[in-house]
Amino acid sequence: MSTRRLVERLGGLAFGGDYNPEQWDEPVWQEDDELMRRAGVNLATVGVFSWALLEPEEGRYDFGGLDAHLDRLHANGIAVDLATPTASPPPWFTLAHPDALPVSADGTRLVHGSRDTYCLAAPAYREAARRIASALAQRYGDHPAVALWHVHNEYVTLCWCEHTAAAFRAWLVARHGSLEALNEAWGTAFWSQRYTSWEQVLPPRATQWHHNPGQALDFRRFFSDEVVAAYREQREAIRAHSDRPVTTNLMLPGYQNVDLWALGREVDLVAIDHYPAAPGLDAAADTAFGADRARSFAGGRPWLLMEQGTNTVYAGDRTLHKEPGEVLRHSLGHIARGSEGALFFQWRQSKAGAEQWHSAMVPHAGPDSRIFREVTETGAAVARLAELAGSTVTAEVAVLHDSDAWWALESDGLPSPELDYHAALRRAHRALWDAGVTADFAHPEADLSRYRLVLAPALALLSEAGAVNLRRYVADGGTLLVQHFSGVLDERMHARLGGYPAAPLRETLGIRVEEHRPLGRDERIVLSDGSTATAWSELLRAERAEPVLAYTHGMLAGAPALTRRRFEFGQGWYLSTRLDDPGYAALVTRLLTETGVGPDLPDLPPGVEAVTRRAEEGRRWHFLLNHRAEPVPLPAAAHDLLTGTEVRELPPGGCAVLRRGAEG
Repeated sequence: MSTRRLVERLGGLAFGGDYNPEQWDEPVWQEDDELMRRAGVNLATVGVFSWALLEPEEGRYDFGGLDAHLDRLHANGIAVDLATPTASPPPWFTLAHPDALPVSADGTRLVHGSRDTYCLAAPAYREAARRIASALAQRYGDHPAVALWHVHNEYVTLCWCEHTAAAFRAWLVARHGSLEALNEAWGTAFWSQRYTSWEQVLPPRATQWHHNPGQALDFRRFFSDEVVAAYREQREAIRAHSDRPVTTNLMLPGYQNVDLWALGREVDLVAIDHYPAAPGLDAAADTAFGADRARSFAGGRPWLLMEQGTNTVYAGDRTLHKEPGEVLRHSLGHIARGSEGALFFQWRQSKAGAEQWHSAMVPHAGPDSRIFREVTETGAAVARLAELAGSTVTAEVAVLHDSDAWWALESDGLPSPELDYHAALRRAHRALWDAGVTADFAHPEADLSRYRLVLAPALALLSEAGAVNLRRYVADGGTLLVQHFSGVLDERMHARLGGYPAAPLRETLGIRVEEHRPLGRDERIVLSDGSTATAWSELLRAERAEPVLAYTHGMLAGAPALTRRRFEFGQGWYLSTRLDDPGYAALVTRLLTETGVGPDLPDLPPGVEAVTRRAEEGRRWHFLLNHRAEPVPLPAAAHDLLTGTEVRELPPGGCAVLRRGAEG
């Protein structure tokens, strides 16, 4: 079944969530049937953590309960996203295969009692995972309830055991070919680390001080490839017996050690789990950040919000609540940016277990609650949007993302702890979001020709191919903003020599960075236009670029801080410090103006989010999300799909989806 057939099967966009009936009894199941109808649920994810029940002992399956639940859901008009339960091996497995338990970097072997207690490189685990995936597909491959397969859950567990060490060495042999090449790539002449046999090569376990940066990066690459290989094995076991689409859920932004571009290419539709990291307007911006990343990883194919919380904001060491109306606004925030629906974890809040305080569609208080009322309102709203299934979102701006660059900034020994990869990506995206501009994410080596503006906020590691691609993009008329500490490392984690950044990019920008000068923890500097900056500064020369802003402090006084090199059509900008928020927003706004990129809908005040989905025949739908506490008049009256009426203003915290014709 193609993803298009999945949409047809659902009759529109997906709405529902993880359903764990094994936690409850029959009277609750009967209530679930009625409440799901009331909420408009049409897709339920089943079986994510059910391995111990489905396979109570090795090789013996008990599918009676799952048979009954799938039949009941199908009779209730609800399709199933059937999961393989391999994220949580049962106790019998770890007792029989203690070598398959994960080992931490300090050598501690973790024990059963949580989830994700497995080593992905352990042969016994991989075989057991393939076996149960195959058994499920054989039994349910053609079941009328099953519309989608859900492999595993949030592939995340890292391991440093002997199984991992053996698999890592095999991966290194395939990548480097010889010990001589490995020694050169890792720079083992430093600190007397030269290897003379493969048996000497280990994962980057706990050690005296800094790890070898090349070894650490290769380990992250290796484990990402191991995740993709494990997913493929289960996917192929399923495809042998079923024609339904197969996916796994990605957890954004940096929870999983996996190249999300690579895994995104392997799934039939990209599925993400998203939980905001801050409340209020920051949560809305974070929702857009996650959704734009998911759409980008999908590469023009369908994607789906697989998990969110009805009342969950993970803010550091505590879980905060959502305000009234945010269940709908966050759900529509994802749908606006391309999701084919909105699902939650989970349907009913658990009464026991490690996540009993994780919010759900039916909270502990039951259906007579604010949360369930908002869930039913959201389900009704999603159902009214069936006509836009399959439509797409386009962007004229991209933020560059590369997993190698991320992992490079997590290596030991960097000049400053404030070189935070995902914080830099979020900040660039937030500046665009605040300006009302929808953005894609793109790989540095990808075709960038459709973008008028590209931001590169954190490309410490940049391949030669990536540097050449960025040069081509600017030469062909694009505008590029590169930010500090970019292009300083090659693919092997070797420092670029002769001045930073990488030579093709250095030529594009017309600058040569001689020296990095990180700032103190609370140090602030003033630039020539009065704006302030923190964290970082650089000594650079504007060789073929024009200085736009200059430093005013210390030995850097008068030296360029922001530069621009003009080509016949394109421009290459370089920002060598971290501007404060107003200064950075002003710079991004300037670049948007100069490149002719504006908001989807102009003349809306800050705090009103506007995103457009488009269909091939030219129809458009404008999503308007009012994150403000006061009503906002619309530029013109229009038909709203959510209310079925003509609307002229957005109420406080309100939403609208406006249908437009090809010329509307």
